[in-house]
Amino acid sequence: MRVVVPYPAGGNADNLARLFAERMTRDTGIPFVVENRGGAGGSIGAQAVATAAGDGTTLLLAPTGVHVITPHLRQVPYDPFKDFVPIAKLTSTIGIVAARRDLPARDMREFIAYAKGSNNKSSYGSAGLGTLTHLQGEVVSIKTGVKMLHVPYKGSAEALNDLLAGRIDVLYDPVALQQIKTGKLKALASTGAERHPDLPDVPTLRELKLDYSLPSWYGLYAPKGTAPALVSQYAAAAERVLKAPDVKAQLMKFSQYPTFAGPAEFSRQLAADDAFYRQLIKDGNIRLE
Repeated sequence: MRVVVPYPAGGNADNLARLFAERMTRDTGIPFVVENRGGAGGSIGAQAVATAAGDGTTLLLAPTGVHVITPHLRQVPYDPFKDFVPIAKLTSTIGIVAARRDLPARDMREFIAYAKGSNNKSSYGSAGLGTLTHLQGEVVSIKTGVKMLHVPYKGSAEALNDLLAGRIDVLYDPVALQQIKTGKLKALASTGAERHPDLPDVPTLRELKLDYSLPSWYGLYAPKGTAPALVSQYAAAAERVLKAPDVKAQLMKFSQYPTFAGPAEFSRQLAADDAFYRQLIKDGNIRLE
């Protein structure tokens, strides 16, 4: 069983996929193997699954952007609704605004003030063009009127490395959690509805009166034509895996928490979030260039 992750190794998508694959293997007795196919904001990996046979041997584990953001920003080599069968929503993300350690700002409000005084020289990194980490930065720029340089990478791991090296100012990505906890980076805010349990002193954007949070989750998909019985089988196994108490504890290490939704419920959420992001991108005139 091949689980395609549309980003390079080392990021949150990869971390989640490897935990999920190991537990699915244990639950089903079928070997689940992670395959990283990064690039083009997740489009390369998504296309690999969209064109795969619907025989139940290839799955896609992907974040929000691949299905309901990137297709509204540029042409993609797949149809997010016609080429895939939703299996399950797996987790939701507790987002973090991470900053280089020497940035002269203690929270998001101070960073915005700093960015306004930097003559448009402040920067943020993302996991790639059209990803949620890109759109989150664009929304902050639109809401605050501060133009920041966007530096896209081929995945969260590359962006994190440059943040650690001080080459960019901030990264809207929970992949930085462990480096924040060890003092290598600082957290300016949580983008979740509540404070991050591992960062109880870090305020949410809502607490700072900067409610720029966006829906963020990870989902599991099969290629079109996959038998409904297989979809149901994988969804049931995923639900069992996510109910394990130790899995929840491991997920929190990379800022995810289980929010399982089966095929029908996940399909409804995909449609709702697709409409939300389409309107957001249109209203904000958000472009990739």
